[in-house]
This record gives sequence, structure tokens and C-alpha cells, in this order.
Amino acid sequence: MGNKRPIYAYSVFLLLLTLDPSFASNQGIEHSTSRTLKQEQPQIPEVHCSRERSRAAWKVIEEYLMPFLEREKYQLSSRCRLHPSNDIFRDQEEHKIHVDINEWRCGYCKKIFRAEKYLDQHFDNRHLNLLNVSHSKCLADVCGALHCDLVMDSQSRKTKCNPAAAARNHHLCEDLADSCFPVNQGPSATRLHELFLRQFCDAHSCSGGRKPFSRGGKKHTSIFFLAISILILMFLPIFYLIVYLYQREMRTGGQQLKRISKPGRKPKPS
Repeated sequence: MGNKRPIYAYSVFLLLLTLDPSFASNQGIEHSTSRTLKQEQPQIPEVHCSRERSRAAWKVIEEYLMPFLEREKYQLSSRCRLHPSNDIFRDQEEHKIHVDINEWRCGYCKKIFRAEKYLDQHFDNRHLNLLNVSHSKCLADVCGALHCDLVMDSQSRKTKCNPAAAARNHHLCEDLADSCFPVNQGPSATRLHELFLRQFCDAHSCSGGRKPFSRGGKKHTSIFFLAISILILMFLPIFYLIVYLYQREMRTGGQQLKRISKPGRKPKPS
């Protein structure tokens, strides 16, 4: 009984070949076509890099390093790990449009999302093929050297200092200073090398003697100061108008008093 099924199937196959000789060739074409389509499907890159920590690292670079580079008119080499081309998420981050508090727009397809995390998920799902993976560099790898936890509100900074981790981050920080600002490339590079050590590297210690970003960073205009400035500009013309009207009223009142006092003068005795 068990041998009858294969014989029956083979008989049906022979019958189909007899009725339609193109059956076998069609089967071969379909199999070949499906295999070709599978081969031609674009390979989505596999990414092992934290978008959140890469964003934090770039924020630190923008806030606490770029102002000094602009002051020195210094251009980072592409070999420097802090260069924008070594951030695989940089192009996607630049295609984020923050329209309003609860409105983020994709710069590629113009879709709108109510929070940045949903836009990040959209990038991972729809635009992963646009990642800059040519250099296979991850900016998040230098987060330890750049004190990213301070701009991420991370709980890790509240834990006890680990001397081994501090030494490892200090070594990475010095490597960044040496590769990004070689002291043999002139006075600007030498000054920036020294600044980088003071700004980032000295704080990698469990002694607590130095604080990160000790040289300061980008200056932000205070919202309170901006609001006060706008109010002053709004009320200053009103103030001057009130002063002008008051002075004019005082002059007019003084002239009327003079007119009243003239007829009431007594004649001088002869």
C-alpha cells in the first residue's frame, strides 16, 4: 500500500509531460526565477551600534569640543574617530526635523511621528539601508572617553567609581587626543591637544579632583533672559510715550498758570 503512492505520483507526472511538454521547463524557470529574486534582494546591513549612545557622543562633541575647534579654525581629519563621517547614524540624524514638541518629521519620506523614539524605530525599519556603514565605525564606542552618561541622565554615574574602567577610559581619551590633535601639526593642534586632555581626560579618575567639561562649552541664550529682553523691547516705547505725554502736560499746565497769574497782578504803588 505504501509503494502505490510514489508510483501513482510518478504516473501523474508522466501524464503531464505527455500532455504538456513545457511543464518541466516551466518548473525549472520558476525555480530559477525565485532563486534569482532571492539573490537580488538588497542586503540590509547588520548594525551593532547604539543609536542613543552615538547621539549622546555627538551631543558632547558639539557642545564641549566644536566651539574650540571653530575658534582655532581647525578641521578634524577623517582618521579622527570624532569626525562626523565616522558616525554611521549621522546622515539619519541630520534628516530629523523637529517641527514641534510632539511632532518629528522624517526628512527622507516626510512621515510625521509624535516622539523621537518612534522616528528612530522608523529609521530602523524603513531606512536602515541608508546607514553609513562603509567605515564600520561606531561613535558610541568613544562614549566612555567623552562622559556620555552626563548628557544621557544615566544612572551609571551614581554607582561607585571603578578604577579599572576609569583607567581604560583615560587611556582611550588620550588616544583620541593624540590621533585627533597631533602635537606635530602646529600651534592650533597643540593647544587643542592640551584642551582635550583638560576637558575630557583629567576627569577619568576615582580621586574626584577634576570635573568633566571644566573648560566650558557652547554658550546658550537663557530663555528667561530672552523673555525679559522681549518684554523690555515691547514696553520701552510705551514708557517713552508716557514720559513724553507727562512732560507735555506739565508744559501745558505751566503755561496756563502763567496766563492766569498775569491779570491778577497788583499795580505797583507810586
